[in-house]
Amino acid sequence: MKKNRLHIVKRNFLPLPMGEGVRGVRLLLCCLLLTSVAFAGNDRTIQVFNKANIRFVPNVYTGNYSEADSAGIIHLTNGRIILKKITLPDYKRNVSVKLKLTVASNGDRWDKSGSCFVLPKKSAINLLSIAQGKSKFPQVDSLKLENMVGIVAGKDYLPTVELMRFMTPFGVGHYSNNNDTLTSKRRPVYVPKWEDCVQWEQDITDLYPLLEGEAYVGMYIDTWTPEGYVASMELDVKESPLTCDALTKRHVEPLMNTVYYMGQGYPDIFARKDVSTEFTIPKDAKNVRLKYIVTGHGGHSGGDEFVQKRNVLSIDGKEVYSFIPWRDDCASFRRFNPATGVWLIKRTASYIGEKGYEEKEVEEPLASSDLSRSNWCPGSDVVPEEIALGNLAPGKHTFTVSIPEAQVIDGNKLNHWLVSAYLVWDK
Repeated sequence: MKKNRLHIVKRNFLPLPMGEGVRGVRLLLCCLLLTSVAFAGNDRTIQVFNKANIRFVPNVYTGNYSEADSAGIIHLTNGRIILKKITLPDYKRNVSVKLKLTVASNGDRWDKSGSCFVLPKKSAINLLSIAQGKSKFPQVDSLKLENMVGIVAGKDYLPTVELMRFMTPFGVGHYSNNNDTLTSKRRPVYVPKWEDCVQWEQDITDLYPLLEGEAYVGMYIDTWTPEGYVASMELDVKESPLTCDALTKRHVEPLMNTVYYMGQGYPDIFARKDVSTEFTIPKDAKNVRLKYIVTGHGGHSGGDEFVQKRNVLSIDGKEVYSFIPWRDDCASFRRFNPATGVWLIKRTASYIGEKGYEEKEVEEPLASSDLSRSNWCPGSDVVPEEIALGNLAPGKHTFTVSIPEAQVIDGNKLNHWLVSAYLVWDK
């Protein structure tokens, strides 16, 4: 019996035809065999920020730049941006990277836009060098981009790349005490308790080329209060266990970013014109993907925050993707929004009474955080749209964003669209 078993094993590994499928199976078996005896994992969890305070305190962090504190955190724009240098190992096998983010109010009760980002290494000019006074955003064509600096590439400059877009909820954490006078009577019957924080997680493996080695990673929240928010951010990096799973070489090409991190105005430019930028595809580029992140803003009745508007993306004048960025599930985030405003809405309700189902007019609470919005909810992250462009022809191309019915800023009606986009390709 032992000889027969040995004979069967040998036959399984020897005279097989060399088709592509079989070759892949044999390579996988080889990898698994070698992995079982040779692999030593190199997984890493990097705690970038741990309960760091993001706030507006011009009397503490004066100007655009403050030196790193004892935790290695650099504070920019009066404390509204935190920045830190991280180091990742030089991996030889494929890796997966997840970004985990936790946010709680430290006293700011409002819903605010937020962004985790990385500074492109190949950009001589970036948010840090500008904050330090060492450089300035490159000059742009005033007719083309209306003097909106930093939103597309320029001389020695690439736009900041978003790792994750998010929206803070109304007061989670600071106002989550059920005895708080502001929120104790606002909790719906279907919410057992207010949450202490909000947490998000996204796979950002495609952005590993911008993180490998040394990189500056940051967080921004559009807060104007001295209390602000408390945030924690970690990167979870896992290396492939397959010894012959060689690292896939990728390239990330920043295209556009209208988030007003530093010195930029509210971007209502899309109400007047399309925004375009050029990029170049090398000969060895394969599997080109476009990543697009967008949220509409204008917190008033009928503003771009609350009205559905189509976004059209084009390459060389040809539409490659068109959609309406919209979320209608915001009521599912109610437990994260203790400080949201609440109205009472009358409606006819059906309920179980003494004679079975009966009807009567009732008043029910409707929270501001329940309302549908342009691709976000108070307390949600924003998942990038991914558009496969295939093997785009080598050479120069033009990327264009069009939001045909976007509205202009009108006094305190601050309509605008936060748009960021980048390309990823294998090489």
